[in-house]
This record gives sequence, structure tokens and C-alpha cells, in this order.
Amino acid sequence: MARRKIRTFGDPVLREKSKKIENFDEGLSALIKDMADSINSGYQPGVGLAAPQIGISKRAIIINYDDEIKAFINPEIEVLDKSKEADGEGCLSVPGIREEVDRFKKIRLKAKDIKGNNIDMVVEGFLARVFQHEVDHLEGMLFIDRLDKKKKREAITKMHKTS
Repeated sequence: MARRKIRTFGDPVLREKSKKIENFDEGLSALIKDMADSINSGYQPGVGLAAPQIGISKRAIIINYDDEIKAFINPEIEVLDKSKEADGEGCLSVPGIREEVDRFKKIRLKAKDIKGNNIDMVVEGFLARVFQHEVDHLEGMLFIDRLDKKKKREAITKMHKTS
């Protein structure tokens, strides 16, 4: 379909709460195809991408794992283990910044596939981190919002210096 520009920090669409997808039709298939075409168009290859990152405020994410790009529509997360783990994160929408972020270790993800079929999976570790990061995008949140005030200020200053 089309490779779309990755929206970056400062773009208002990244701060919007995304709308639920109601129609599992050709329009949704086109959106997912555009997202798949766009996931590697940023400054580095992406593991995941949310629709707002290409300017579409809808509840769709894609994850590139098991050598396949998979779509998750209207994803919801349930925390299964309250313990958290800190690890480095980056984001195509926050280029050049990588910081330690605390995320829950184990979650249940409920979503739909592009045909409207239910997905219900329990994930841990890195994959749990990726899903939490991408679902944050659907809520209008960036990973730097999870940093303490000092680290967030430093990250924003670094972005402004490199742009």
C-alpha cells in the first residue's frame, strides 16, 4: 500500500486517545498494510508500531515477532504479575532516545485480529514490554512519560539538540 511518515514527538496525534475500531473491512486491512510498510521507515527498524504513529488515531497495533508482523485490534492489557522490570526502551516516535523504563513482567493481552476473531494470550518479558509500550501509544502516552521528571526533561532536551 503505502509507506507513511512516522510521527514524532510534538505531533498532537501522538497525545490523542485512539478510537475503537468497529469495522473489520478493507479500510482496516489497508491501515494494517500501511503500518507494516512503515514499521521500518524510521531511523531504525521497529519491533512494534501503533496507528497513531502514522497519524491515524485508531486502536490498532502491529508487532514484528516470530519473523512475522501480526496485527492486534482494540488491544486491552490485564496485568497478571504486579512485579516490574526495568529495561531499555526506544521509540520510532522519539528518535535517538533510549531510556530504562519499568514495565510489568507478565500480562494478558486481549484483542481482535484483522478479521474480528478474538485473540487472548499471556505474554512475559520482552514481548510483554512491547505490548505495553504500543498500547500506551493508543492512550496518548509515550515511553518518556513513564520516566521521572528529571530523566524526561533530559530526554526532551536531547531530542531538541539533535533535531
